[in-house]
Amino acid sequence: MTALEMRIANLLQQNKLTFATAESCTGGLIAHRITDIPGSSEYFLGGIVAYSYQAKVDLLDISWDTLNSKGAVSKETVIEMAMGGRKKLKADIVVSVSGIAGPGGGTPDKPVGTTWVGLATSTVNEARHFIWNGNREENKKLSSEAALQFVLDYLEGKLK
Repeated sequence: MTALEMRIANLLQQNKLTFATAESCTGGLIAHRITDIPGSSEYFLGGIVAYSYQAKVDLLDISWDTLNSKGAVSKETVIEMAMGGRKKLKADIVVSVSGIAGPGGGTPDKPVGTTWVGLATSTVNEARHFIWNGNREENKKLSSEAALQFVLDYLEGKLK
């Protein structure tokens, strides 16, 4: 565990907030990192790993229209994933991630490493875009780090 997870844990506990994840390309890595902390069951409700389009629709209520028009790796999809995760898991804060971890799957418009991270709360529905240059494992780690930083930024009041 890192200082990032501990800072999130402390702020979630201080503010009596619950947290959950909606993950695609990270395959549960964000949830894994959070649950490495003893006592995380006090604030972490769970995570949904929705890798395929069908799973995104069935588990997170993502719109087929969004997936077909914007793709799984898009701002619109990760915001819908985070909002769907909030609805399904009844969490105060949900972070979502969808990306192209590699080594294949990239396109000229969305090269390998392209990643979107979403965040949904009662007042925020936002997304951040990244393009990583690592291998598959590195891209997943960087995506999980970016997702946790997004949560910390929210908890520290650094979002609008």
